[in-house]
Amino acid sequence: MTQTLDDQLVGAVEHDISTDQFPIKGWDHVRFYVGNAKQAAHYYSTAFGMTCVAYRGPEQGFREHAEYVLTSGGATFVFAGGVRADSAATQHYAKHGDGVIEVALEVPDVDANYKFAIANGAVGVEEPHDLTDEHGTVRIAAIRTYGETRHVLIDRSKYSGPHLPGFAARGPIVERTTGPKRYFQAVDHVVGNVELGKMDEWVQYYEKVMGFTKMAEFVGDDIATEYSALMSKVVASGTRKVKFPLNEPAISKKKSQIDEYLEFYESPGVQHIALATNDILASVDAMRANGVEFLDVPDSYYEDPELRARIGHVRCEVEELKKRKILVDRDEDGYLLQIFTKPVQDRPTVFFEMIERHGSLGFGKGNFKALFEAIEREQEQRGNL
Repeated sequence: MTQTLDDQLVGAVEHDISTDQFPIKGWDHVRFYVGNAKQAAHYYSTAFGMTCVAYRGPEQGFREHAEYVLTSGGATFVFAGGVRADSAATQHYAKHGDGVIEVALEVPDVDANYKFAIANGAVGVEEPHDLTDEHGTVRIAAIRTYGETRHVLIDRSKYSGPHLPGFAARGPIVERTTGPKRYFQAVDHVVGNVELGKMDEWVQYYEKVMGFTKMAEFVGDDIATEYSALMSKVVASGTRKVKFPLNEPAISKKKSQIDEYLEFYESPGVQHIALATNDILASVDAMRANGVEFLDVPDSYYEDPELRARIGHVRCEVEELKKRKILVDRDEDGYLLQIFTKPVQDRPTVFFEMIERHGSLGFGKGNFKALFEAIEREQEQRGNL
């Protein structure tokens, strides 16, 4: 099996999915419920450099939502906003604010995956069915996961349309003339926050229902500061293309970022999405120029002799990373560069990570303390620490 550029960017490994009980080709799309889809689509077009490729709404006979489909390389986001007071997105937004409602996965056989999941304890949301228009047929189903989030299973091998049946192709919202062609090329991982005591339950769910394996775990002092802590375990598909870190709060002196998320989102849900890029320096420069706010890291992080000794040689000077506040970490497989945005909506909930992998299959364990302290500084400013 030949690896694609996206496979290399996200740290995928050689694996024959035909041997899996729950085979997954990769990410299909992430669907958000938002307060204003038109404005969200404009923000992600301008600030994140994405391209609008499709739309569905009242003009196409869909009376509940307006939905914009944006892409960047192999990553696809759908922003759905309610056009009525009783629309599902309107009600979801009233409780949670902007948030992820669907993490969709492309699979070779929707019926087989759905049958396996249900037989192993999954709760079905939509049984397998076809969606058809002049561009062909999509087979689709959905199962529940944490909170109100659901996993949609999709086989689009017999479909050539712009997204799903009912969506109309449309041009970009804005035309970019400067900066990199794409700020990111793929989704690397999707992180879920769950309640205290529920992390292991959801790890076992993914292992049993979707045949995932545990890839990493971070407990105890791995993710802790003087004031707050969390615990995290990572489950992944056989190829490692699809990775789900799962976080829960840990007992500590003050509120952790997970406690804050659960309080303001009012349920478990997707905390952040990591986006894989092949040039994090250029992407961060462009995104920052477009108004994206990133977490700050003190200069002392880059001057730590232990860090310098551990990371060794990386593709750019540490001073270039320091100038942009980009974190760096190395493990036995290689190194990675990463940076985190501040929350991208008014509630301190959903944010994004930019990640550039050079062999590393990890998640920046060596950066956890610096990252956590940066988040704590933001929490303190909001009065939520």
